[in-house]
Amino acid sequence: SAGAAAAHRGGPAEPPRAAARSASPTGSWGDRQLGEGGVHESDKILMEKRCWDVALAPLKQIPMNLFIMYMAGNTISIFPAMMVCMMGWRPLQALMSLSATLKALESSSRRALQGLVFLVGNGLGLALALYKCQAMGLLPTRPSDWLAPSDWLAFVTPPQRMEFTGGGLIL
Repeated sequence: SAGAAAAHRGGPAEPPRAAARSASPTGSWGDRQLGEGGVHESDKILMEKRCWDVALAPLKQIPMNLFIMYMAGNTISIFPAMMVCMMGWRPLQALMSLSATLKALESSSRRALQGLVFLVGNGLGLALALYKCQAMGLLPTRPSDWLAPSDWLAFVTPPQRMEFTGGGLIL
């Protein structure tokens, strides 16, 4: 009906839809030919890029985390504490869902390398969070941190004096 209406107005008639569908041979989509298994070569390349994006995502977060660590400082307050919690929680959450991430990487030809890069990136993220905790004094790294506050003074040796001063006048 649309083709007849266009022909009646003097314009070119549109081909019927059934004829347009049968014009291209089976197994092709327009001018692109299907590869093996019905997946286009460009789709394989896009899937490979997507898998690398998933694998490199934790490594791409590290420079931003370093900048935020620098800007937050080493004082114990609400902002650095929330930042350290998020810096530690995100890699832990990613490692807890490792099987789902590896399943997403199955379509790649380099899934072992991508899985290793994903693990290393999340390990570095956890290491940064632990370093920030240590810099803020939240990790028990000194012997005095392991004992109760009332007990530790008995076990700590007094520091050795490095220099002595003398002299002066008493008025």
